Amino acid sequence: MTRSWRLSRPGAKQPRPDPWKSFIEGRDHWGGDDFIRVSDSDDEPDMYVSRATAEGLRPASRQDLDFIAAARQDVPRLVAEIRRLRSQAG
Repeated sequence: MTRSWRLSRPGAKQPRPDPWKSFIEGRDHWGGDDFIRVSDSDDEPDMYVSRATAEGLRPASRQDLDFIAAARQDVPRLVAEIRRLRSQAG
């Protein structure tokens, strides 16, 4: 089975350039909410991630924020490596 790997759907906007970095209160900054910084520019809005529960929205866990921020860098590298290995295989 051959599958085509794409980072996004055709016509979809690309995510902000990497690197993204999670900022966790008490670990990376003092005071305020946990968030993902998607740009080095202070003019660019940060990303706040929430989870829907029966009680309403809750902030995403610190582990989830770390994972999402790291995935912005890691997924394109993983896809590039898969493409490289496939090209070597024939």
